[in-house]
Amino acid sequence: MSFLLTSVKIIDATSKHHLKNRNVFINKGKIEYIGSDKPDAKQVIDAKGCILSQGLCDLQANYADPGFEQKEDLESGSSAAGRGGFTEVAVLPNTHPVIQKKNDVKYITKKNSSSLVQLYPLAAITIDAKGEALTDMLDLAEAGAVAFTDGLNPIWNSDILLKSLQYIKKINGLIIDKPEDKWLALFGTMHEGVNSALLGMKGIPSLAEELIVSRDIEVLTYTGGRLHLSNISTAKSVKLIQKAKKKGLDITCDVAAHQLVFDDSSVKGFDANYKVSPPFREVSDSKALIKGLQDGTIDAIVSSHQPHDPECKQLEFDMADFGIIGQQTTLPMLSGIAKTVGWELLLNKMTIEPRKILQLKAATIEEGNVANLMLFNPSEKWKYTLDNNVSKSENSPLLNTQLTGKVKAVFNNGQSDIF
Repeated sequence: MSFLLTSVKIIDATSKHHLKNRNVFINKGKIEYIGSDKPDAKQVIDAKGCILSQGLCDLQANYADPGFEQKEDLESGSSAAGRGGFTEVAVLPNTHPVIQKKNDVKYITKKNSSSLVQLYPLAAITIDAKGEALTDMLDLAEAGAVAFTDGLNPIWNSDILLKSLQYIKKINGLIIDKPEDKWLALFGTMHEGVNSALLGMKGIPSLAEELIVSRDIEVLTYTGGRLHLSNISTAKSVKLIQKAKKKGLDITCDVAAHQLVFDDSSVKGFDANYKVSPPFREVSDSKALIKGLQDGTIDAIVSSHQPHDPECKQLEFDMADFGIIGQQTTLPMLSGIAKTVGWELLLNKMTIEPRKILQLKAATIEEGNVANLMLFNPSEKWKYTLDNNVSKSENSPLLNTQLTGKVKAVFNNGQSDIF
């Protein structure tokens, strides 16, 4: 099928059409024309006021499949991704069984040839993601794993971190760690600060993250290799990573979209849909994270999509599981920040940079290239409800609220979805 997108603003820093309004003709899964003419197409989409970018690439989503399909499965997760503009998703290994064998990797990728949304397995560093014994990462990489992480479980064992970095260097592989000292975070439910004291809640101190960020940097300095820190949340973490980059270490990091928008005051209503890990920090931390995006310290923005069924989430705050769904609403969640930093920066952190980190094929918007695209109307208002939520889970603080910014279409792998 052929499509003509008219008068659309292209945002792609790797394209010669960057920040220009163009007509874009897509035919049989390829970008055949970009310019001012209007080739005949089976479907014409008036895209005036819309943005056309590379399809979004998510460095971190938990699809809970296999093992916890009541929360999400590969099909429903992919649907949520597509609705949110994501065409490529790195899937966490925290399933049952854990993604730690060749067959586990192939289970994630088995439908990629026929799917619009491409799924990339993040295989476990250690058996059952327990931090005790290494998996066979070289075999897993050969099977299709794009990076290695224990996912939601931080690497608590420093020796494991050291050995995994050394082991995977021979193939220039990537180790991903969620920086958190599990003992300092133990029994904590929100950020440790004034609000946790006022609410009488046990807090998770910023130190729990910063201590491990510092440790990881020291280990990386010793071993060399490639290290990515996921879901950073504090101002000091940003400074530590910035210094490490200036020293020439091959270190990257990401931040969850919700960490840029919410702070620990959001927890005052004891709504478990605001319970995330790492927890929402202070306003000063959110500002530092935004500055880190602007100065290049923070490389990517992730959805940190973490689905939960009601049995795990509709509980008292301290009993509920950590995490919220976010892929379908990542862009509208960022619409307020876009007024300050611009969509150009935000989309760069969700398209070009994550693909570089995972060493995926570029998706530059140029004639002759495969159409891996996302069409987004940044000003369209819509209400996010249970009826239009396509995830199996409902644990979002944005449900039943009006949002600004709506994904209108995605194109990838010779397929398209128009919303």
